[in-house]
Amino acid sequence: MPKRILQGPVISDKGDKTVVVRIDRAYSHPLLKKVVRRSKRYHAHDEGNQFKTGDVVQIRECPPKSKLKRWEVISAADAAAAADGEKTSA
Repeated sequence: MPKRILQGPVISDKGDKTVVVRIDRAYSHPLLKKVVRRSKRYHAHDEGNQFKTGDVVQIRECPPKSKLKRWEVISAADAAAAADGEKTSA
């Protein structure tokens, strides 16, 4: 079965080899027909302690590494680098 990959900003890097990533989602409310935004925090394994607060990263499902960690950081997201490139070229 394929592993899910999510992308979001790091909101905490205080744990050793752990980062907390906020994943935002938007969906249409079934009754009110309005767009509702929700977010969820995921604890992800960061082996090298290389990601800091504010970095946009991609995380992937993995077997449990601890009580809360069921995700691991794949890499910094390319979307953040592309956005920086557009700002400097303008």
